[in-house]
Amino acid sequence: MSNGIVRVGELVPNFNLLASNGQEVSPEDYRGKKLVIYFYPKDMTPGCTAESCDFRDYNGEFAEHNAEVIGISPDDLTSHEQFVSEHKLPFLLLSDTNHGVAELFGVWKELSWGGKTFLGVERSTFLIDEEGKLIREWRVVSVEGHVQEVLEAVKG
Repeated sequence: MSNGIVRVGELVPNFNLLASNGQEVSPEDYRGKKLVIYFYPKDMTPGCTAESCDFRDYNGEFAEHNAEVIGISPDDLTSHEQFVSEHKLPFLLLSDTNHGVAELFGVWKELSWGGKTFLGVERSTFLIDEEGKLIREWRVVSVEGHVQEVLEAVKG
């Protein structure tokens, strides 16, 4: 890992985060399956809701191709539980309140919006193979059509 950030072709270091089901989750739990991790800025915002619902709508197709989806944001578990419930998300959302995992993937960045600069999550998605190696990444994601593109990579 150069600069402490995992790169394509490298094994993803193990980490543990609390999930929307109250359990601690790590990438190790998904060995033997492909794992799609999508980082998003905030529960209940329009772009993040659209992206999460797209992953929800294609979740069965990901499963058909031996892939699991998880979402990660800095939101707390209460927020995640509400988001999962309100939008019937069939996958786990992990709470990265100290943004350590976002930093590991290099998605905790200085952002600007509405003339203000702040630190936050840059919308990004990562595909990890069955052995735990990062095989594909999408950075600075635009929501429209993104999930279909990730699904095609999973199939390929």
